[in-house]
Amino acid sequence: MPKVKEMMTTEVECCTPLDNMYEAAVKMRDYNVGAIPIVDGNRLVGIVTDRDLVIRGIAEKKPGSTAVTEVMSEQLVTISPNASVEEAARLMAKHQIRRLPVVEGETLVGMMSLGDLAIHEASDEQAGEALSEISQYH
Repeated sequence: MPKVKEMMTTEVECCTPLDNMYEAAVKMRDYNVGAIPIVDGNRLVGIVTDRDLVIRGIAEKKPGSTAVTEVMSEQLVTISPNASVEEAARLMAKHQIRRLPVVEGETLVGMMSLGDLAIHEASDEQAGEALSEISQYH
């Protein structure tokens, strides 16, 4: 079974706690991603998703200048780069998430997404099962 570090995305675009909702949204658009990790130095402190921007930002009539820290998720589910891909798929399904920050200690080293799982033959079934479980609730 492959390890997370073999399949994760290592070039991860991030924001800092000083960035605002508009800057996070522009990065999502420019990099075609739905989640931006929030890092303070190298330490992962949160993640902001496209859904966070809509639900906690726009729907609450917050301006684009609102700090990402006001809309980000702080209760993070993360995984080690040495964990198995099977464990990553299990965590995604259990917590109903499509993206999983990969950390060593508190340092962000990559991101694992359902897309990363789906492009590898060995994990197609696991990605399908995780997506099926996630999609049931959304």
